Amino acid sequence: MTPPRSATTRVAAPQGGRIFPWGGPAEKRSARSTVSRPWLWLALLVLVAGLYLYGLNSPYAPTNGDEMVYIHIARMTSESGHWLPLQSEIVGTRNTKPPLLFWQAMVAGDWGQHWNLVALRLPSIAYTFLTTALLAFFAHRISGRVRTACLAAVLYLLFFSTFRYGRVYLTSAPETFWLAVPMWWLLWEHLRAGTQRFCAQSWGVGTYTLFGVAMGLGCAYKSFALAAPTAAALWCAVLLCEARWSWPVVVRTTLGVTWSTVLAVGIFALWFALDPDPASVWQEFVVAENAGKMSNSQGYWHNALFGTYPMWIQLLAYPVNAGLMAFSVFGLGWVGLKALFRGADSERTTPALHLLLVWLVVWLVVFTIPSQRSERYLIPAMPALAIVMALAWDKIPRLWHWITLAITVPALVMLARIAWVMGDLQIASTSQLAMTLVAACVGLTGAGIGFIHKNWCRNASLVAVLAVYASFGLMVQPLSTDAAGYSPTVQSRLQGQRVAVPNGFTGQYERFHFVLPGARITPFDAEGRNTGTLRPDLPAPERLAFLLGQFDAVVWL
Repeated sequence: MTPPRSATTRVAAPQGGRIFPWGGPAEKRSARSTVSRPWLWLALLVLVAGLYLYGLNSPYAPTNGDEMVYIHIARMTSESGHWLPLQSEIVGTRNTKPPLLFWQAMVAGDWGQHWNLVALRLPSIAYTFLTTALLAFFAHRISGRVRTACLAAVLYLLFFSTFRYGRVYLTSAPETFWLAVPMWWLLWEHLRAGTQRFCAQSWGVGTYTLFGVAMGLGCAYKSFALAAPTAAALWCAVLLCEARWSWPVVVRTTLGVTWSTVLAVGIFALWFALDPDPASVWQEFVVAENAGKMSNSQGYWHNALFGTYPMWIQLLAYPVNAGLMAFSVFGLGWVGLKALFRGADSERTTPALHLLLVWLVVWLVVFTIPSQRSERYLIPAMPALAIVMALAWDKIPRLWHWITLAITVPALVMLARIAWVMGDLQIASTSQLAMTLVAACVGLTGAGIGFIHKNWCRNASLVAVLAVYASFGLMVQPLSTDAAGYSPTVQSRLQGQRVAVPNGFTGQYERFHFVLPGARITPFDAEGRNTGTLRPDLPAPERLAFLLGQFDAVVWL
C-alpha cells in the first residue's frame, strides 16, 4: 500500500522525524540550494562576530548611558581595595545593581591596573558568544542543518538589543547566559529523548540545584526579580514536555522549581550577608530600585492602559529588541497566526518548538505585569526568538524582508554621507573613508539584489543590516583613535592634577578617566543648570575664570 503524502514527508524529516510545522517547498528549495555551500553561512557568521570585536575600545559604541555609571562604581570600588561595600561619588547610584556586575569589571580591569574599555567589555563579549554558540547548537539539533544553526546565530547577533546590551559593559549578556541554562538543559533532555517523550520526573534534587545556582548567578548580575520569569518559564515548559500529566507530576515539578527559585534568591541574598551596610542595600536596591517599579500614583490600570509604560507597548518588546530586524519579527508573527488559524495539528508541531514558544510567552506575560515596563527586560528571551526565526525563516513572507531592505537603504546613504563629510573635514583619513564607503556600498548592493531577485531578499536583509552596523562602527572609528584625543604630552602633564570636566547625563564624566588617565577628575554641570555645582549661575566667561582659579586645568565646552 502506498503511504499518504503527509506520512512520506514525516519520514523524510531530519533528526528522527522531528519536523517544523511551518516547513514547506520554499524551505526545502532553500535548504537544497545552500546545503552544498555552508561555508557562506559560516563566513557570514564570522563577519558578524568580528564586528562585535571591532571598535570595542570606542566610547561611541552603541550603548546605554548607564554604562559609565556602572564603570564609575566599579572603579571607585577597586580604588577602595575591598569587594564590598560598593563605592560611588554619584548620589543614589551606589547600590543600584548587585555586586557581581562590578566584581566582573574589577577582575577584568585587574583592580585598576588595566583600566580600559576593551578589558571591561570583553567579558560581555564572551558571555554573548557563549549564548550564541548554545543557540546555534540547539538550532542545529532541531533542524539538522548547518545553515539553520548559522542563521540563528547571525539573527541573534544582528538583533539590536544584543548589539547594544550584549557587547559593552552592561548586565544583559551575563544574565542572558545564566538565566537560559535551565531552558537549555530542558531542551537538551527533550532532544536527547528523540521520538520518546522525555520524563522530567527522573530529575533529582541535584538537577534543580544546578538550575538554582544558574538562576542565582543571573540574578546576582541584575536583580532577584528575574527569578520569577525564569522559574515560571521553567515550570510551564517542564509540564508541557511531560509524557503524562498527573497531580504527583505537577507537585513534584512545583517543588523542584520552588527549590531552584529559593536557592537563586538565597544566592542573591548573600549580598546582604557580605555587605557591611545591608540597610543601605535594602533601601537603595530593594525599595527604591525594585519595589518602586511595582507602584505608581495613578492607579495600576490607568498606568497600564494610558501611562508612561502601557501594556500595549510591552507587546511590541520583541520587535523593538530586534531593531532593524523588527519587520522580520512581525513576519514571524504573521506566519504563526496563519498556522494557528489553519489548525496545525499537535503531531506535526514539535515539543521543542513548544518549549521555545513557552520561553517567549511567559517572559512577555510576566514583564507585562509590573507598573514599569521596558523591552530590555525581555532580552534574556531573545535567544529563543532567534531559533524560532531561523526555523521559520523561509516561510516569512518576502514583503517583511523588503521592508527591512527599504529601511536600511536610507540609513546606509546617511552613514556614507556623514563619513564623506568627515573625510572632507580631514577628520577621517582616506583609508578610513574608503572602508566606510565600501561597507555602505556592499549593503546597498545587497539591498538592490534583494529587490531584484526575490529569492535572495531574505538573506540580502541580513547583509544589509550587517552593513549598517559595520558602516556605523567604521564611521565613528576616527573619533576613537589616539590622534583624536589628547597628546601623550598633555596626558603626562595632567598626571595627578585636579581637572574639572563637563558632565551632561549622569556619570558621563567618567569617560575622562580613559581620556586623561591618572588625572584627578571633578565634574561640573556642562549645561549650566541650577541643579549643578561649581557656580552654574555664572555667565560662561566668568564661570570659566572661576573654574580655572579652582583647578589645575579645565575641559571647557
